[in-house]
Amino acid sequence: MKVAFYTLGCKVNQYETNGMIQEFKAKGYEIVEFNQKADIYVVNTCTVTNMSDRKSRQILRRTKELNSDAVVVAVGCYAQVGKENLEQIQQIDLILGTNQKSKIIEYIEDFLEDKKRNEIISDVMQDKIFDEFGQVTYTDKTRAVIKVQDGCDRFCSYCIIPYARGRVRSRKPKSIIEEITKIAKNGIKEVVITGIHIASYGKDFKEDFKLINLLEQINKIEAIKRIRLGSIEPTLITKEFIDRLKKLEKICHHFHLSLQSGCNETLKRMNRKYTIEEFKQSVDLLRKTYSDVMLTTDIIVGFPDETKEEFNTTYKFLEQIDFYKMHIFKYSPRKGTKAEIMKNQIPSQIKEQRSKKLIKLSERNELEQNKEYVGKQVKVLFEEFKGEYIKGHTSNYIMVKAKGTSKDINKILNVKIENFDENGLIGKIINF
Repeated sequence: MKVAFYTLGCKVNQYETNGMIQEFKAKGYEIVEFNQKADIYVVNTCTVTNMSDRKSRQILRRTKELNSDAVVVAVGCYAQVGKENLEQIQQIDLILGTNQKSKIIEYIEDFLEDKKRNEIISDVMQDKIFDEFGQVTYTDKTRAVIKVQDGCDRFCSYCIIPYARGRVRSRKPKSIIEEITKIAKNGIKEVVITGIHIASYGKDFKEDFKLINLLEQINKIEAIKRIRLGSIEPTLITKEFIDRLKKLEKICHHFHLSLQSGCNETLKRMNRKYTIEEFKQSVDLLRKTYSDVMLTTDIIVGFPDETKEEFNTTYKFLEQIDFYKMHIFKYSPRKGTKAEIMKNQIPSQIKEQRSKKLIKLSERNELEQNKEYVGKQVKVLFEEFKGEYIKGHTSNYIMVKAKGTSKDINKILNVKIENFDENGLIGKIINF
């Protein structure tokens, strides 16, 4: 039988889709592209925003058009928290929650026997053990995403993810190291450490083993050349953490610090666990440690009761921090969160105005920081070949384009930067 997958959302979802794919392959199923005719369509859903919910529903409704006789499965975060909406979509045959992914074949084969529409959703808040798909890795040709933990205990007032993913569960270090060692033997040079809240890694262990301990072990794997961190909390960046991190020569000098707002009053309503002053201390520590560090972040505009003065405070703080890139999100109420019932919800036109203003700031920052690299030499891990150009990223995650060939893919090469544009840097390979 043929199986096709569609994945929405984060790298964790991508990782877990690959886990399901490996399970199906091991059972003799054939994996095909989602736009092809298949016997089973699996949509790995996302619920981080209302837009994610809507897109998940749209994909699920359209899937039967590819094959009216196919089995359609909704799995993942939106299936976990939005089943009442998915139950209204007649095209769906199975609704499986977040922690049902590792047993998806069993549920589908049961369905094929009795043809009875079903939903299987466990209480994620009761799950205390990290659920593995054996050893699986979401990869492209040069980079592997490694999921090291699941769940979140922070309960930010706007966020539904703890209810979709449950409490913090950390993956055993031995399993992680075995997986990375295995993919390193296959030629992968860069690993991305990801999870729902990786700063909490090890919190649930009885022994004292935190994220920095894990990174120190990964750094010893000889064939791995780069270790990239996924999104982290600014509270992770302490002097003790940095003193150990700076000794790891494979750590990429790019940090995605999730800010959300540059105003203390807004952060307090969001139930974030830091102030802008503490955030600034983390930024200063990183910039003091790594001269070439690049910082990116997420910002929510139009959070309930965000006044004009609060937004202006955020804008000024963002100017001060000077992020390389900012991912701007307009606040959307999530059913079941505290922010949903807060007073003074911000009109959509104001959110749109504030969003556009911050996007312009982000674009200006990116161009100005790209300009500073003209004339400099950087090391680039090339990932893509198209036409006569190859593209890849520096350690601090700037996109670089240069003339090359397909033979240059998965190589780390020296590049002299000659120009820049809104997409990154343009240069010439000098490894001759």
